[in-house]
Amino acid sequence: MKTITIALLCVCASHASVQAQDKQTSLSIPISTNAPQGKFHFKSETHDYGEVPEGPQAEYDFEFKNVGKQPIVISEAHGSCGCTVPQWPHEPIKPGKKGKIHVTYNTAGRPGPIQKDVYITSNAEQSPMVLHIRGTVTPKPAAAPTAAVTPSPAK
Repeated sequence: MKTITIALLCVCASHASVQAQDKQTSLSIPISTNAPQGKFHFKSETHDYGEVPEGPQAEYDFEFKNVGKQPIVISEAHGSCGCTVPQWPHEPIKPGKKGKIHVTYNTAGRPGPIQKDVYITSNAEQSPMVLHIRGTVTPKPAAAPTAAVTPSPAK
């Protein structure tokens, strides 16, 4: 008898829980995805550095315009690795105004092809926005070997 009572209590508790979930879901307010937002328009979303020498920083400014209806606020920007560092405007970019994302790539010790991305998190329509850098880092010329000087035998 005790087992049947406990089983009935469990069934009732489960049913009440499901009913509470259904009521909570039906009371939620739908969020419109058609609300006006800011919108990035970049001159280009990819920059090719071409060939750059190993050592100095490779830099580029990705210029954009807010073609949306609300200000764009960039909350974060980060590179796909520590060698790619973006800087972004921290103030809102109003509709019709321009901004830029400054990207620095550290070429030191990285000869070979460049294929990195920059991820921008914002309140804009395209979030995350992804920018790309490409190119090739040409290695430093190898240092000429120095000839070893051996003392001549004493006469």
